[in-house]
Amino acid sequence: MSLVSTSRVFDPARLALRLFGGVSRLFERIPHSLLALIARLSIASAFWASARTKVEEGTLFTLSDNAVYLFREEYRLPLLPPEIAAQLALFNEHAMPILLVLGLASRFAAAVLLAMTLVIQLFVYPDAYSVHGPWAVCLLYLMKYGAGGVSLDYLISRRVEEGR
Repeated sequence: MSLVSTSRVFDPARLALRLFGGVSRLFERIPHSLLALIARLSIASAFWASARTKVEEGTLFTLSDNAVYLFREEYRLPLLPPEIAAQLALFNEHAMPILLVLGLASRFAAAVLLAMTLVIQLFVYPDAYSVHGPWAVCLLYLMKYGAGGVSLDYLISRRVEEGR
């Protein structure tokens, strides 16, 4: 019989590393399709809500005078007349969220909304990085990885691959 115990000694550092490794492996299993869907719906809701503030009350897509006023007096974008900038924003803030929700032309829609986000950040609200930064991350993720498996983009790509 040995006087030295061969049983393991409690090692908190080893336990912490094993726990951290297990949690990390769990996080790595989060599916891309879930992340992409959350990113698409989150960004779509933010831009859709903004679009609806530009619409004349009681109409579906009629640009309000107040929206044009804001583009003229508050936003003051360079290079574009306020009427054109307001119309472009109204169109893109309605059309791109619809594309994102459907998961159709998602990379294109994300690129358009990222361009809008950059314009807003640089020229309109330069102190609003805490809002625009997370938007940019979601949009860049969608541009790099696509809409995921819960999307029309995915269904279309599967059809194209089957036809080859």
